[in-house]
Amino acid sequence: MKSMSHMAFTLTAWGLVVSSTLFSLASKSNAQAEKPNQTVLNLYSSRHYDVDEKINKMFTEKTGIVVQHVQMKEASQLVERIKAEGKATQADVVMTVDIGNIWRAADAGILADTDVPAAKQLVSKELQDPNGKWYAVSQRARVIVYNKNKLKPEQVASYESLATPQFKGKVLIRSSNHVYNQSLVASLVQHLGKDKAEAWVKGIADNLARKPEGGDTDQIKAVAAGVGDVAIVNSYYVVRLLKSEKPEDKAVVANIGVVFPNQSDRGTHVNISGAAIAANAPHKDAAIQFISFLLSPEVQKLYAEENGEFPAVKSVKLPTVLENLGSFKADTTSLATIGALTPQAVMITDRSTWR
Repeated sequence: MKSMSHMAFTLTAWGLVVSSTLFSLASKSNAQAEKPNQTVLNLYSSRHYDVDEKINKMFTEKTGIVVQHVQMKEASQLVERIKAEGKATQADVVMTVDIGNIWRAADAGILADTDVPAAKQLVSKELQDPNGKWYAVSQRARVIVYNKNKLKPEQVASYESLATPQFKGKVLIRSSNHVYNQSLVASLVQHLGKDKAEAWVKGIADNLARKPEGGDTDQIKAVAAGVGDVAIVNSYYVVRLLKSEKPEDKAVVANIGVVFPNQSDRGTHVNISGAAIAANAPHKDAAIQFISFLLSPEVQKLYAEENGEFPAVKSVKLPTVLENLGSFKADTTSLATIGALTPQAVMITDRSTWR
């Protein structure tokens, strides 16, 4: 475990210093003063999307419950703050992106085992914790983007293909320290076994077109520019470019194709944004209402239309831009299982030269 100490998602014992240091991180919605007898919901989140503020306001308008949004840059900060606050925490709802983050929050003991009836009914079993610790509220697929001038889609039909010698010097991907890639490696551990997953990581490291830099959008633009031929990215970054009216983004889109990997076997790795109720939440009833609201048709449509995320509720109709990506088979392995394999994935990537 010593080798994990410098990883982005290893939790450091900050103690009470975290609570005092991060107390100032409340968002704009904290400006709404609590009135006598007015219920307040304290949302601790590491999501960073404009649509979330709109959703918070909609919830207040509908219920009269004021959302105080404490936003943190990293999920590890969120976990450490709630741990430091202990029973005195004001956190009601905890939200993170990626199963790796929400699983770590559950493993840290800061999430309640709470049934949210709407979530249990509307969200597929593989997208919720079996003990009710967390529920998916949106989804994103880990897709392959390729340069249409250099490759055909059948050449990049699986994650495994990108680790083969034919892609030497052609693969673009963000840092292995990022949770998106850690969770992908965890899924490979589940499906291929630890040894083959480690061989895949080594293959990716050997095939890098450049040292990892930037986020997923940077990888897509680099593929279009010919820096590399292929990249692994989250689907909603592609959707943002597809929706853009900027000439430079339209030029990027014109040069790339998108593949949902592993359609002939297990399906594409799909991850989530997750919501949970804090173990010591002072307003649990309001927290249940809020998570239920996040799964309502109006909010699920907003996640899709404004942020390019797939709904967590299958019955919600997709906007045209998502429909145009095409239907695909998703890996239906329980994300609770994938989350539990994340520590192994971290150790595997830590031993590699993929940084």
